[in-house]
Amino acid sequence: MCQCTIRPTAIKHNHAMKFTRTQWVLLAVLVVGILGLTIFYSRRGKAVEVVVVTQGPMVQSVVTTGRIASVARNDIASQSTARIEAILVREGDTVQAQQVLVRLRDDEASANLTQARAAVAEARGKIRQLATVTEPVSTQQLEQARAADAQAVRELERARDLLKQGFVSQSRVDDAQRAATASAAAVRGATVQAAGNGNGGAEAALAQSRLEQALAAEKAAATRLDQLSLRSPAAGTIISRAADPGDTAQIGRAILTLVSGDETRIQASVDEKNLGYLKLNQTARATADAYPERPFDALLTFIAPAVDAQRGTVELKLRVDKAVDYLRPDMTVSVEIITAQEPNAIKLPTDAVRRDANGAVYALVNRDGRAEKVSLTLGLRGIGSTQVVKGLAAGDRVISPTTSADDGDRVREQSQR
Repeated sequence: MCQCTIRPTAIKHNHAMKFTRTQWVLLAVLVVGILGLTIFYSRRGKAVEVVVVTQGPMVQSVVTTGRIASVARNDIASQSTARIEAILVREGDTVQAQQVLVRLRDDEASANLTQARAAVAEARGKIRQLATVTEPVSTQQLEQARAADAQAVRELERARDLLKQGFVSQSRVDDAQRAATASAAAVRGATVQAAGNGNGGAEAALAQSRLEQALAAEKAAATRLDQLSLRSPAAGTIISRAADPGDTAQIGRAILTLVSGDETRIQASVDEKNLGYLKLNQTARATADAYPERPFDALLTFIAPAVDAQRGTVELKLRVDKAVDYLRPDMTVSVEIITAQEPNAIKLPTDAVRRDANGAVYALVNRDGRAEKVSLTLGLRGIGSTQVVKGLAAGDRVISPTTSADDGDRVREQSQR
């Protein structure tokens, strides 16, 4: 007789594979609930952040930073190496044109000028001597030589007559001939000397040449002496001082720095991508970092004709109104150049504008809980906002690109800014 044994584990396994009616009902309710929640959230849509399109005045501008610069900036420096005897001004002093600012040691230059002036006086004295002494004496000597020559000629003729009559010998005639020849030579010499000492003669020309040389030397010495007194090239203000009395002035090294001119300018530069927005005579609003509560107006007067290749920037110059008297050279200023204005623009935050793969501009708009792609035509570009010329109206709710949504998606607004 065979005896069979039933294992308890087998009985447990068969029991676990069976569900009761209650369990099946609970499972069905759970599945239905999950499906319902899925349908509910799918109909509710994706949570998105939106921005509201507004309408109002809009300004398009280019913003940059620059520095205050005077029209003229001059470094006062020596043209030679010399000791500084005195500096007659300090930083902040207002000076006039040709005012002496620095005196350098000038004893040697003063002595040279005195010597040159003495040479001029000597040359002029020589010219006066020629006119008042030498020329009259030469003329008198010429007249005496001519008189002596005439006497010698008469003596020669008398001697010849006496020789014919037999009263004198031939030697007497020969002596008279020699005397006449010598007197004629004396006349020729006196004539040449008188011509040389006379007006337009060689001696006069030489004396005039010496005078001109002496005058040139005097001018050079005076210029040298004057260069040792450093003067202001124009009216202005001293902004820096780099030396003290007793120091040695070096050629070309600035001792003082002077700014001059009635016009104050701002020198700035902008990225070359903004060049298309800029035109001469555009207005600007500027603020000095030192006086942020005191903005002032400026006018764009210069746009560089070339772009800085290394930095990719364009140099600008703006003129500041004379009434702005608290600015100082090299101050840092912030500048906003107004390039265009629209009194009633449709405005959208710039970061809400999207571009597709082809570069076309569009926005996703919440239309009754569904995202809709709208092509845009843009206008002015301001700080943080962009004008929409076509595609949107005031009050439209544009989905921010910070949330993931596509054209046609169901959406729900989670936040608004």
